[in-house]
Amino acid sequence: MKKFYSLCFCIFFISPLLSAQTGSPVTDTLMNRKPISKQLKEVVIKDKRLKLRKEEEALNVETVNSDFIKRHLGGSLMQSLERLPGIKTIGIGSGQSKPLIRGMGFNRVVVVDKGLKHEGQQWGADHGLEIDQFAAAEVELVKGAASFRYGSDAIAGVIDLKPPALPMVNSLGGSVDLIGKSNNSLYGTSVNLFGRTRNWFFDSRFTYQNYGDYRVPADTVFVYDYAVRLHERQLRNTAGRETAIHFTSGYVRENFSTVFYLSNVYSNSGFFANAHGLEPRRVDVDMHDASDRDVQMPSQQVNHFKLINRSQYKLPGQQLEMELGYQHNFRQEFSQYVNHGYMPPVFPDHLGISPELERQFDKKVYSLNFRDEISIGAHQLNLGINAEHQHNAIAGWTFLVPAFNQSTAGMFVYDKYRLNEKVWLHAALRYDFGHIRMFKYTDWFNSEQTINGRLISEKLVRADDFSKSFHSAVWSLGLNYNLDQFQLKANIGKSFRIPIAKELGANGVNYHYFSYERGNPKLDPEQSYQGDLSFGWTTERWSVLLSPFYNYFPNYIYLNPTSEHDYYYGAGNQIFQYAQSRVARYGAEMQIKLKLLEGWSTSFLGEYLQARQLSGDKKGYTLPFSPPASGLFNLTWSPPAGRIFKDAYLSADYRLTASQNQIVPPEKKTPAYQLINVQAGTKIKCYSQPLMLSLQVQNLMNTAYLNHTSFYRLIELPESGRNVILSLKIPFILSKNNISVNEHH
Repeated sequence: MKKFYSLCFCIFFISPLLSAQTGSPVTDTLMNRKPISKQLKEVVIKDKRLKLRKEEEALNVETVNSDFIKRHLGGSLMQSLERLPGIKTIGIGSGQSKPLIRGMGFNRVVVVDKGLKHEGQQWGADHGLEIDQFAAAEVELVKGAASFRYGSDAIAGVIDLKPPALPMVNSLGGSVDLIGKSNNSLYGTSVNLFGRTRNWFFDSRFTYQNYGDYRVPADTVFVYDYAVRLHERQLRNTAGRETAIHFTSGYVRENFSTVFYLSNVYSNSGFFANAHGLEPRRVDVDMHDASDRDVQMPSQQVNHFKLINRSQYKLPGQQLEMELGYQHNFRQEFSQYVNHGYMPPVFPDHLGISPELERQFDKKVYSLNFRDEISIGAHQLNLGINAEHQHNAIAGWTFLVPAFNQSTAGMFVYDKYRLNEKVWLHAALRYDFGHIRMFKYTDWFNSEQTINGRLISEKLVRADDFSKSFHSAVWSLGLNYNLDQFQLKANIGKSFRIPIAKELGANGVNYHYFSYERGNPKLDPEQSYQGDLSFGWTTERWSVLLSPFYNYFPNYIYLNPTSEHDYYYGAGNQIFQYAQSRVARYGAEMQIKLKLLEGWSTSFLGEYLQARQLSGDKKGYTLPFSPPASGLFNLTWSPPAGRIFKDAYLSADYRLTASQNQIVPPEKKTPAYQLINVQAGTKIKCYSQPLMLSLQVQNLMNTAYLNHTSFYRLIELPESGRNVILSLKIPFILSKNNISVNEHH
């Protein structure tokens, strides 16, 4: 492309001179001379799309590309994004995690993949996000109330995964990514192949990763005061395998496009053997320690299949967009059968269920989005509808969440009005309707109950047939004010969330948290009111961005620990009951960037959050998984590009994280810690193709620290030790179009 623009430049300026002098001696002399080959300076085209989007968007939006992900590559996509202020993760070992935005996660964060909500079993703290980070070309993070556009669950914000850009016309190429990690001996690859004629294209990818048990900087950990010795500082049974297949194909014209996205992501990973089930002391240490790469029980296998179609049709001043999608999330959790309560000591063989299948969730989702974007004078009007149907079946020898069907539908209108060159005004209104039906579940074994003085032995009904409808109207108002260097954003809005099946109908043991959880069928839809501000000042050498926010819930849904214990069906575990209370949350994020000497730059990324329950049994307490205040200092050196090395960098991050003393039981206080991470990378020219090499060292000093938002925080399990990550991307071109001036659009 750069050579092409250089050619255009040359033709544009030289051809008028030649045509004006046709037939002159000078022209004849020029035409008779032998051609001279000369290398022109490259022309750099800068994309202002993201800058313009920030200037026109009232919500707090941050966008990162695949280069950022490779530079800060973690065990999962969410861990790679954790460097951004306001973004945290619930870590589940070395390869699984789920996102937190401003301290809220689970069903309060919407993950959008290629235009549709990603639907898995996101209610579980031990359930990671089934996303291949190598397939993410660009990630847009929206922090704040966004239900007016995305519907239920977008209370905390949205993580929007964008597909790769279209290949160039008449091209065929791809890339090979290689990756290795020292901490868990991970090795993996991701192979991409794409091609395009004028109107048809395809894009495919295959990803495979294989990793062993990960290491922590400790010889012994304590699982609820029980000392567990670690073999070579490895968490036994945390190995895993991940495989992902993607295929994209479509038809593209200037005013019409339709694209099909097909993907299948599969993972098989173990749970830390000493921290799962009713009796984690019963662990075959010799079996697990014989190999650090095998996956034994307890473990989970997850397969997520997607088929999405996105179509777009452009008219003068109007654009129609539609997404149709099907998802199938199939999750199985395996563990040795351990009886408790009235369960028989030996698992019967007549049930048709494997004695190793602890739980199974089989979820099928059908989705539809339709939008009509209309430009009328200074107005950019966006009208849309969303509809989704979920069917979730269950199986296994334990019960926690009932099977259910859920249907939701919503419609919205969003107007973006350009008042003048400096000011944009935003207004949105949305109405949603939802219905959930949960199905009756009866135990497969008899329990003894005393009714009217008589001892009766019968199968206990854990969940009854249940049906309930919900509806809500939400709104949003926003303002953008842009000067040459100063930028102001303001947004206020209301969001909502439909209670999920676990919150309404749970009735069983959560083996990951050693708790007995009960749902509450009387829960109302969760409502949220939020105000966001953003002040930014940018100059050639420095920039500052401050983003304070305030959030109020009149009826926040939370899992409330009670003083009761269930000895008959919960093996004596503490009972937790879902409830609602008033909650206030406030905080801020800050980004400061400064250019120092030639090639040197520094930055500071900070975040602060406070949350308080204003009513209910836990009045005065904070909310679970509330991250402590933290700040990240960065120093980067980017030397001038040479003939062989280009876009080289050497960078160091120093993170300070405060202690978290404001907790809600059964959480524990988390001490402060400091971390140092370093990154280095470059592009190396090889046969006209840039090889991209990157190196990271995470937790350089092998610091033993506790992450307050980690899944394993309750058992005081430290985070991963030092981890050296090496990745190499090798692009290749098999066929390249020699585009003429007339062919290029």
